[in-house]
Amino acid sequence: MVKILKYSLFDLFRSRWTVIYFLIFHLASWVFLYFGNDLHKGMASLLNMTLILVPLVSMLFGVIHFYNSREFIELLLAQPVRRRDIFMGMYAGLAGSLSLGYACGIGIPFMVYGLILSAEIFNFFSLIVAGIFLTFIFTGFAYFISMLFDNRLKGFGLAMLVWLFMAFIYDGLFLVSLLVFREYPVEKLAIFLSFLNPVDLSRTLVMLKLDMSALLGYTGAVFQKFFGTNSGMIISISALTVWAVLPVLGFLGLSNKKDF
Repeated sequence: MVKILKYSLFDLFRSRWTVIYFLIFHLASWVFLYFGNDLHKGMASLLNMTLILVPLVSMLFGVIHFYNSREFIELLLAQPVRRRDIFMGMYAGLAGSLSLGYACGIGIPFMVYGLILSAEIFNFFSLIVAGIFLTFIFTGFAYFISMLFDNRLKGFGLAMLVWLFMAFIYDGLFLVSLLVFREYPVEKLAIFLSFLNPVDLSRTLVMLKLDMSALLGYTGAVFQKFFGTNSGMIISISALTVWAVLPVLGFLGLSNKKDF
């Protein structure tokens, strides 16, 4: 597994798409810092970009990488190597390279701007953690979908549908459910529903760290009370960890049954 991971990382670091991904966040961070002239505002602007672009790129790049590596996978399967090691090595290499590109892309501008000497460094760390979690989660979804469908068109279609649902449609359904049950105590329902979507969960955690709970609406105080506590943070990180593990278990289970 380690050898496959090293090869995947080396191959992906040479990919122009990894470099482009790094440059997008790198340039965007400089732009947000330049026009906002404030670390806090820069992180708030970068949050929206992270919540949309990181899942999208992780999903797309994961599907493309898997389908383009079919011949390489078949070659490895002919060797005395466990299937688990092959797919875990490829997955970890892809998710790791994207995470490093994201972290360095936004980290370098903020460090140069003076983040390391600012109290905002802990808020910035929460943004980095959220982006890395989203990378591993949606890369896992991409591998699960690619393992599920041999047809590339179906794979791309379902990948885009999953991203669209979690990034946009779920929020609409979430608001509708709160409106429908507005006559009842919806605070606990809102917290429960936020755990069912890793994008919403990441948004809530970072916004509360940035002290932007007022933007979460009338349930903001409830979110602040729950997620703002140490136990709430631990539960939330644990939930994101579960979201990261589930698709991995899914595509590993499919890989043991799939005939390549």
